Amino acid sequence: MTKTRFLMLVLAALLVTPPMPSSRAAMPPEIGGVPSLAPMLEEITPGVVNIAVRARTPEAATDNPLLNDPFFRRFFNAPRQRERTTKATGSGVIVDAAQGYVLTNNHVIDNAETIEVTTKDNRHFSARLVGRDEDTDIAVLKIDASNLKAVPLGDSDRLQVGDFVVAIGNPFGLGQTVTSGIVSALGRSLGIEGYEDFIQTDASINPGNSGGPLVDLRGRLVGINTAILAPGGGNIGIGFAVPINMVRRVMDQIVRYGEVKRGRIGVAIRDLTPDLAQAMNTAHTTGAVIARVDANSPAARAGLRNGDLVVAINGMPVRSGTQLRNTIGLTRIGDDVDLTIDRRGSEYSLNVHVEAAGPATATRQRAQPR
Repeated sequence: MTKTRFLMLVLAALLVTPPMPSSRAAMPPEIGGVPSLAPMLEEITPGVVNIAVRARTPEAATDNPLLNDPFFRRFFNAPRQRERTTKATGSGVIVDAAQGYVLTNNHVIDNAETIEVTTKDNRHFSARLVGRDEDTDIAVLKIDASNLKAVPLGDSDRLQVGDFVVAIGNPFGLGQTVTSGIVSALGRSLGIEGYEDFIQTDASINPGNSGGPLVDLRGRLVGINTAILAPGGGNIGIGFAVPINMVRRVMDQIVRYGEVKRGRIGVAIRDLTPDLAQAMNTAHTTGAVIARVDANSPAARAGLRNGDLVVAINGMPVRSGTQLRNTIGLTRIGDDVDLTIDRRGSEYSLNVHVEAAGPATATRQRAQPR
């Protein structure tokens, strides 16, 4: 049985199930009695763009280590390391038609000298970089254009494993291409970015798809495609997207400040493991354990203690230490967060002020963003 026919049968079976709540993804309409994504795609694909970048990058290092040493080159008048012009293509998505804001990946426009955006109706625009955030691999561009169409934003917190999703982009420079699949997992962390909470999907994401949208069956933007696992150099059905709720907070700060100003409350955090839950004698199975509270920090002033278990932030359940760190790190400096904590079986609510984080000192290894 082909993959296409299998998907059609699955969708047809779902059409006869009881209606789902409005918060869940709707089933596609029928064309000639057959479920089809075409009507949804006709609505949103005008909001998906191709991005062409021209950048200057250093040529490969020479085998002579002295010629790669800036000190040696400066004082002994050695030849400078030459640069070469490179071209790259990626994808993007219009999220504000009135202002001309386009979302894409940071690695798509890294070192760019010029950025050209091409819309589906084959109009070409020179894009201005509003700002970028390496820690989430998100960049915001702006184009001066009329008659744009934005892709509506969804709510990635409502995604569930098994939801159908569609990836749209410009793989291998072929032009706008659509692939479909499901949400394979949520809350993935790969260690390639500073702040991670990836949506994992088996919808094909290939080189050139970077920065393109991941949408649900209603055509709502739920993620920005950013990376794949490719041990053999090609797509094996494991792709990752940055959740739109994280992207939205990043974009808000970039538009306002030109950058993301990280927040902190002054704690070290670890995940709640089964062994820790047993040792702490808590009925909770998910959350973030406060491993250390810095002296004179916002957390200390709010009354947080070592060993407290954070089970919710701003009313949203905390799944892991990574999620808590991401939420605090992307909270605007000067705002407060409401933490619900379990302390020795009793629950408390604490209001904690978020202050500016210091310069990052940690290093990380980037994988293979696409």
